[in-house]
Amino acid sequence: MTTVSDPHPPRLQRPPAEVRHADELAELRAGDTDPRPPGWQLSLRAALRFVVGDPDAGISRKFVGSPSLVERALVTLATNRGLMLVGEPGTAKSLLSELIAAAVSGTSTLTVQGGAATTEDQIKYSWNYALLVSEGPSRRSLVPAPMLRGMAEGRIVRFEEITRCPLEVQDCLLSLLSERVVAVPELDGDDGMVFARQGFNVIATANTRDRGVNEMSAALKRRFNFETVFPIPDLDTELALVEAESTALLRESGVERAPDRDLLEVLVGTFRELRGAPGQDDRPSAVMSTAEAVSTAHAVGLRGWFLRGEAGNAADIVSCLAGTAAKDSPEDLARLRRFLEQQARLRRGPQWQALHDARHLLDQR
Repeated sequence: MTTVSDPHPPRLQRPPAEVRHADELAELRAGDTDPRPPGWQLSLRAALRFVVGDPDAGISRKFVGSPSLVERALVTLATNRGLMLVGEPGTAKSLLSELIAAAVSGTSTLTVQGGAATTEDQIKYSWNYALLVSEGPSRRSLVPAPMLRGMAEGRIVRFEEITRCPLEVQDCLLSLLSERVVAVPELDGDDGMVFARQGFNVIATANTRDRGVNEMSAALKRRFNFETVFPIPDLDTELALVEAESTALLRESGVERAPDRDLLEVLVGTFRELRGAPGQDDRPSAVMSTAEAVSTAHAVGLRGWFLRGEAGNAADIVSCLAGTAAKDSPEDLARLRRFLEQQARLRRGPQWQALHDARHLLDQR
């Protein structure tokens, strides 16, 4: 059968960091003359430049956060301790772990996604049961999971949402992080032991809101150094990030109109007001993070462009906010309504007034 090739094949929605920033990684490797920790693709200073940026060398800033945090994280990974990134949801913990893994190992795809259904097989190894039945246990019938591959290849393994895993699954990491070996009792001789090569380590993440779901044991905590990733502290930095990220997302989605900066300022300001301070009485239970602000700005741009051929307006913000701020509790919708009625009208500027005028759209939910 003859097929006609697509002249515009679909692109990946989100390539891994080592693909998105392949040119920068290649440039850094080519010019990296600093000493490297054993098994690392880049030196520690070059990896730091990759994550936090170096404008003089044309290296973009990829993580908006404290450079000292990134530096401490990299130093931890050069030791025999794992790295645990904790913080509020949406503070770019996963992005940071991805960028660091790409810089250190050249790949960020050795990832375990933690959850209630995560099993030990998904962490260490499983079997090709057709081969297992026909040939018996062998290296050929062994299916390595990310942890086994990371140890055998000397690479960073990312463990997302570790505290959402059952305790018995978490505890299987104890010997891996202490002894740096995976035992495969079904195999004989040297095949039954996989020892970690230089460069192997683990970056785990945990949301502070979920850490109590399956709290890590004291023994497992001792295998990690903990670093807290904080929300972006100031409006201008957060606004610049939301503008850059939403613009890139809209471009990938086929939207030809850039987002309106005044409208984005209203959107980010609304998120910051609703986020408030910890313990604030009227704070929504939903996560009002920077990542959610980017998603909402993306949705506003899509709504405006594909429905009306424009960049989006304040009414779109209200419509999209309802689905963001009212996920966890019906009370959150009431909190959002109170903000639009009582706070938005006090802000200066036509976009804030338009946001206040569009509050009636919440009643259509």
